[in-house]
Amino acid sequence: MTYRLGVDVGGTFTDVLLVEEASGTTWRAKTASTPYDQAVGVLNGIGKVCDEAGIALSDVAQVLHGTTVATNAILEGKGATVGLVTTKGFRQVLQIARSYVPGGLAGWIIWPKPEPLAALENTVEVDERLASDGTVIRDLDEADVRTQLAKLHGIDALAVSLINSFADPTHERRIAQIAAEMLPGVPVSLSSDVLPELREYERTVTTVANGYVQPQVKRYVETLSGKLAEGGVAGELAILRSDGGLSTADAAIAAPVTMLLSGPAGGVTGAVWTAEQCGYSDLITFDMGGTSTDVALVQNLTPRIGRETKVGDLTVRASSVDVRTVGAGGGSIAHVPELTKALRVGPQSAGADPGPAGYGKGGTEPTVTDANVVLGYLPSALAGGEITLDVDAARNAVGKVAEAMGLPTPEAAAAGIVDIVNENMLGGLRLVSVQQGFDPRDFALVAFGGAGPLHANALGKLTGAWPVIVPPSPGVLCALGDATTSKRSESARTVLRRFHDLTGDDLAGILRELAAEAGGRLAEQGVAGPDQTTTYQVDVRYHGQGFEIGIDVDPRWLDDPASALTTLAGAFDVEHERLFSFLLSTDHELVNARATVSGPRPQVAATHLPDGDGDPAAALLDTHPIHISGESVKANVYDRTKLRAGHVITGPAIVTEMDSTTLVLPGHTATVHPSGSLLINPVEG
Repeated sequence: MTYRLGVDVGGTFTDVLLVEEASGTTWRAKTASTPYDQAVGVLNGIGKVCDEAGIALSDVAQVLHGTTVATNAILEGKGATVGLVTTKGFRQVLQIARSYVPGGLAGWIIWPKPEPLAALENTVEVDERLASDGTVIRDLDEADVRTQLAKLHGIDALAVSLINSFADPTHERRIAQIAAEMLPGVPVSLSSDVLPELREYERTVTTVANGYVQPQVKRYVETLSGKLAEGGVAGELAILRSDGGLSTADAAIAAPVTMLLSGPAGGVTGAVWTAEQCGYSDLITFDMGGTSTDVALVQNLTPRIGRETKVGDLTVRASSVDVRTVGAGGGSIAHVPELTKALRVGPQSAGADPGPAGYGKGGTEPTVTDANVVLGYLPSALAGGEITLDVDAARNAVGKVAEAMGLPTPEAAAAGIVDIVNENMLGGLRLVSVQQGFDPRDFALVAFGGAGPLHANALGKLTGAWPVIVPPSPGVLCALGDATTSKRSESARTVLRRFHDLTGDDLAGILRELAAEAGGRLAEQGVAGPDQTTTYQVDVRYHGQGFEIGIDVDPRWLDDPASALTTLAGAFDVEHERLFSFLLSTDHELVNARATVSGPRPQVAATHLPDGDGDPAAALLDTHPIHISGESVKANVYDRTKLRAGHVITGPAIVTEMDSTTLVLPGHTATVHPSGSLLINPVEG
């Protein structure tokens, strides 16, 4: 038997899912995250799930891991001290940036500009210059390079970003050779490797970010690899990329900037897998965890891939699933500012330690989880019994909100907390749907994460997205995504040519050359050419426009060079009109080209529940009072492990399982799909 193991580290829990490929049988484990050393929580979870499955660690063929190590290094400001080498005259490229301030006019008053990841005192200029077409205007002065590198002291990583190096990497590579002599042991990131595209600020900040997180990622990945080997895991460790693909541990260490959204990408991949089993191809993903909520839009089972990755105040140019994050999770703290007396929820979070008051670990602040406890939506134990809820502590915490607002009961305050956090999350869902020109009513809503299924029915009502799909094991779906995705590599290049100066053969030649580069790297990771699948994307704009739009290129277009550019221009015009409602008669311009090469998707069998008779009475555990719309009503509580295909649960109802809890509101039903998912819909009429 072949086993694949998916691991996802969140702010509160570390989720582990073990999959036996031939049968699709899964085992899951949920352990507390260990922020001081994520590897500890990962190893705890792996040991626990292997014990439950009755297998040895040596039986695991692959460990597929989504991690927030790189993300946390950025958010917490705990990355490496980075030295930066630029072309003479560009030393303040990070300080000048793009002059964008969030929040409009108010931002100029209250927004504290973040410090660049490479300090000015650690930035040096070297004498060299290239033109945008790669022509050498001034040769690299190697003596000057040595003089400037000698000024850098106490750095942990070095980033090299020279003007126009995307057109010719020769100067950067020579600087890397000199740095290896003068700064032994210091990892070097070259912009011509990390992001060989135009726009010097974006290229520089992305390269610096790569160097900033590299030592920490290297330390974590190597430590985890070593401990897995010591524990007897014979399979390889692969790390999830921000675009939903996998890379080897070595590739992740070399380019850690590609894994800044590693964790959220796993959830989207798992949601696609789930929706496909249920027969839906267009979906919005809704991942609500302990600290934040991540949402994304998927069309035709393909997640929308963006060219920007945002972490906190940092924006870098790296392909990633277009995930939007809202500071709303089960651990989000509710508070009532003295000045306004208006209830606020988040973005501050109780995190994993001490966590919500109801966890009984010393927390006293009222959180969304505590509100759900007070309203009766949560069972007495979470995470398979690892956490026992303290109802009195939750009521006392939420009672402080009721007192501050002059409300009569903790239940009234809890209802307000849940309503506000739902509205906060609705804003995130609108970011990926309405504000991108999509009607959420045309999509299913896939809800997961430890807290997602509790709020999913309410979000379905707010968006009109039906059905709401709650996957099996929703609390560990990110780990399922890690275990059901494939290896991936990408190559990119700036072209910057108008269409009338370009031919279809030129376009095909550029894209196929990039595909060969990415395919070569994937072959080095063990994915042979016949097993590779290639997709193409180009950035196009009207000549003179200040921005570009990514357009997917159908490989079949390249087989007809005579019409390839016309077809591409038409596809761009359609997308431009959808986004902005107008077209221009100006010539089109090809800015960047990319090729993404993926390995085969793992053949993991889908699960099939045995048929039921439609009546879920055998799964009924209890009847429990809950508070909805200001009233106390009786809700049936069901054990999800005993539900069978075709069972229909009528709300109000609660469905419990090891890693999550689903709330079905009055006027709605949840039907059990043969794949194990719950499909929530409003009752017709």
